[in-house]
Amino acid sequence: MILISTKQVPISEQHTHAHSLLSRALKEFGINYVPDETQVIRGEHGKPSLSEHPEVRYNISHADGIAAVVVSEFECGIDCERIRAYRPSVLKRCFCEEERSAVEAAPECEQNLMFFRLWTLKEAYVKALGRGLSFPLREAAFAFEGDDILTELSEWAFKQYIIGNEFIVSVCKIRNELSIKHESNMIYHLHAAEDISVYFR
Repeated sequence: MILISTKQVPISEQHTHAHSLLSRALKEFGINYVPDETQVIRGEHGKPSLSEHPEVRYNISHADGIAAVVVSEFECGIDCERIRAYRPSVLKRCFCEEERSAVEAAPECEQNLMFFRLWTLKEAYVKALGRGLSFPLREAAFAFEGDDILTELSEWAFKQYIIGNEFIVSVCKIRNELSIKHESNMIYHLHAAEDISVYFR
């Protein structure tokens, strides 16, 4: 399950807001999550999990104007970003040659969009792995063919959502028969002006 919020909150409250989304999402799994009270353990590279519910995985992301949460029975990662001017130094350091070419060959008005489409996929993947920035991001390479996301990371499934040409959310989940069979891919989007859930399947 994915929960996305584009509600505007002060920068100082973004972390708290993201955890309130996590609390709301975990209720769908019958879990009462209270930030700063529910016991959380961390993996070798800092990925959190619920000590009393090892059967549930989750991941959180927040950026300027957006927060997103994914909760699953299987390993998962999520990243969200506001589309903005990208940094060429990051493009050079973290993107493979083909990805750099894709960004630079895009029309000028679409280069930032292309950069963050690729960047959020990389981030979602390494967060699902639980490796964070310790993973060499060039090795997680992506491309697009129409609406399809292309990658050699065949053990993982990826989804991406572009919201109002302003935000991008990318999600990564481990690909296996159980996850394909049992998960409904439900998304909740909390609109900026109203705290109402909209459901998609």
